[in-house]
Amino acid sequence: MNERRYLPLLFIVMFFVMMGFGIIIPVLPFFAENIGATPTELGWLMAVYSFMQFLFAPMWGNLSDRYGRKPMILIGISGLALSFFLFALATKLWMLFAARIIGGFLSAATMPTAMAYVADVTTEENRGKGMGMIGAAVGLGFIFGPAIGGIFSATSLTVPFWIAGCLSLLTAVFVFFFLQESLPKEKRSIGQAKRPSLSSALQGPLARLYMLQLIVTFSLAGLEATFAYFAAKRAGLTSKELGYIFMIMGLAGAIVQGGLLGKLIASFGERTVIRAGLFLSALGFFLILFINHFWTAALYLTIFGIGNGVIRPCVSSLLTKYTTGGQGSATGVLSSFDSLGRIGGPAIAGWLFTLKPSLPYVTGILLTFVSFALFQSFQRAMMQKGSA
Repeated sequence: MNERRYLPLLFIVMFFVMMGFGIIIPVLPFFAENIGATPTELGWLMAVYSFMQFLFAPMWGNLSDRYGRKPMILIGISGLALSFFLFALATKLWMLFAARIIGGFLSAATMPTAMAYVADVTTEENRGKGMGMIGAAVGLGFIFGPAIGGIFSATSLTVPFWIAGCLSLLTAVFVFFFLQESLPKEKRSIGQAKRPSLSSALQGPLARLYMLQLIVTFSLAGLEATFAYFAAKRAGLTSKELGYIFMIMGLAGAIVQGGLLGKLIASFGERTVIRAGLFLSALGFFLILFINHFWTAALYLTIFGIGNGVIRPCVSSLLTKYTTGGQGSATGVLSSFDSLGRIGGPAIAGWLFTLKPSLPYVTGILLTFVSFALFQSFQRAMMQKGSA
């Protein structure tokens, strides 16, 4: 397949998918509160979506190896649209939980299948660049989506859900007519040979990559959950200023992932870029402890965001190069570990913040060193395996 033709199409698809998802972010807490959700119930409402993705992403990845990428992408996007429409129609709390459960279950098919699609249409040399394009699409979607949701929420809290649902539905139509299948039928039997599961993923050298992604996502989710409180306490930043800061970080991350990452990997390789990303993440965590106004917060968070943002595409690229099973199976398990980090990160970081506001970031520094040690262990294991 011609990656120059199909990667831009996949970029458009993932951008609109994530923009639709981002539209509901600023509205969801207020919508749930109006229906009667307590802060604790809101937390469960957020967590149950990630939990469903944790459980079912490997399954959808396996199915994409057996039946092709395009059907699973269609299921994932259509499921997201269905969940948005169910939200817009919800009048009771249990209906919100039902929408999140259905959305988490079905939309878990999207990300691992999209990463497997990239692996199908790229060479090993360009794999990291392709994964970076997906990361850039996700980042840009999360920049524009919340802005659109905030604007239209002034009319009614249900309007953003209708917009997100229609946008997702239109994206599914686009996929149906324009996105070509990337996994030919004669290659689908490969995905039936040896499919990694959550338990088997913890065995062998590749376990280090899965655990690395878990820790990186855990740290990021913890920062996202506590940074607003920390910045308000340290520098007196308002929610409007914080919105601009996250937008700056997102734009910088999207530029690096979408434009520079491929060149960096071509020049230095995924391993060096991962080590540099871990260094920048640790540096960002450290600098965040010293924010004192808007520009230091924007600069330090952007340093962290760039470092954190280049790790996932490189890990995905390495994983698809070394996996012995189907690409969808491997990326499905990776997405599952990603979701697990998003479940545990906010809860643990919130608890640490109540003990001492700086603790989530000090912990982030320590976890980054653990990630570095894991990655060094992975490299040694692969070298030994290669020489055996």
